Amino acid sequence: MAAQRIMLIDNELGLCRMMEAVLTDQGYKVKSFTRPVQAVAEFSAGDYDLIISDIKMPEMDGLEVLQHVRNRDPEVPVIMITAFATVEMSIQALRRGAYDMLTKPFEPDELIYRVKNALQHHELVEENRELREELSGQFKFENIIGTSPAIHALLEKVAKVAVRDTSALITGESGTGKELIAQAVHHNSARRNHRFVAVNCGALPENILESELFGYRKGAFTGALENRKGLLEAANGGTLFLDEVGNLSLNTQKTLLRFLQEQEFRRLGDTTPTKVNVRIISATNSDLTVEVAAGTFREDLFYRLNVINLHLPPLRERKEDIPLLVSHFIRKQNTKFGTDFSGLTPEAMEALRTYDWPGNIRQLCNVIEAAMTISNGNYIGLPVLTQLIETNRTGQVANQADYSSALSSFETDYLTRLLRKHGSNVEEAAAEAGMNMATIYRKLKKYGINKKDID
Repeated sequence: MAAQRIMLIDNELGLCRMMEAVLTDQGYKVKSFTRPVQAVAEFSAGDYDLIISDIKMPEMDGLEVLQHVRNRDPEVPVIMITAFATVEMSIQALRRGAYDMLTKPFEPDELIYRVKNALQHHELVEENRELREELSGQFKFENIIGTSPAIHALLEKVAKVAVRDTSALITGESGTGKELIAQAVHHNSARRNHRFVAVNCGALPENILESELFGYRKGAFTGALENRKGLLEAANGGTLFLDEVGNLSLNTQKTLLRFLQEQEFRRLGDTTPTKVNVRIISATNSDLTVEVAAGTFREDLFYRLNVINLHLPPLRERKEDIPLLVSHFIRKQNTKFGTDFSGLTPEAMEALRTYDWPGNIRQLCNVIEAAMTISNGNYIGLPVLTQLIETNRTGQVANQADYSSALSSFETDYLTRLLRKHGSNVEEAAAEAGMNMATIYRKLKKYGINKKDID
């Protein structure tokens, strides 16, 4: 690790040399100035990790130095030194952006202590900034993979929706990436600095889901031993994402509708309303208009949620995006596992392009991960893919009109392989698959898979 760089500014030559010697002994790279005008002239953003400046100096006082530094680099910490510390002077320096005040005379140990604190604080600020930028960068529109006309049109709509603080309903088949679009809306909106809270409405029983969403008061039901905030309160100021919203019970739908109308709700067992400021984004892989007609979904709630509709096309309707998606998934797996796969053979890529992908992008991601696990060499070939997707003898993908049947076949095979790999440990299997445990258990029940029978 490179030595941290410190600029010293003090017109007292002796003190300047003493501080330089002390800090150099600690491994810092120090450059000292006895003329503040020269120091300011040479200062550029990014050149130093810390500035230490006296306040009372000829030509230019330390507060002026501080102002010049702040104008060029708002992030670098500055420690001010003074022999005449007053409350007023300290407040003035801190208001102008100084990190700390050091009063003369001081011992070398105190100087070292203050310097270490300032540099550690700066490192934490930088790490947090980089993490925020990295997180935000994950959901930039250009990082959503695809150049097809369908995706291009969707992202143009998402960009407009993001800046308008209104409810949105994301529709599309399972595995198309609805939560990624919801996160893109949130992270490109004015709510980006607040929480994005996601809940899968199909993964929890009705009574648990309602308490999770709205919270409860102590004694509201058996086991309610303390007051608990719900996810709506946790998302205050931010976005609540309701995945599989079509699975909400009619009773929960009624409570949610009241919240959307009044921006307030009552915790279970509470008599007074709680007011929050939350944007609702929901998603479904079912046709809610059919459920409205059947009476299983409230029509008034549907219109409240579906102010803006964002429809994600299935992968079979954007096959020109498959090579980009494959490249993205291979790169992620190479980074995660330290492998060096270069891509697919032409025959294997053609097989992917002609397959209809009933499980959409999630299935493609899982197939690429599985293929990289069992492949030898740097390229994924057709013989490997034939073990993971159904192809005919010529290497062309078999035509499957029944997508739900194909999806069931894939998920059954995938879950069986996954559980076998992890010794029937559902928690570990869910972590690798990127699913929650409730979803895994629901699919095991759906397909009649008994984990005890998996050897």
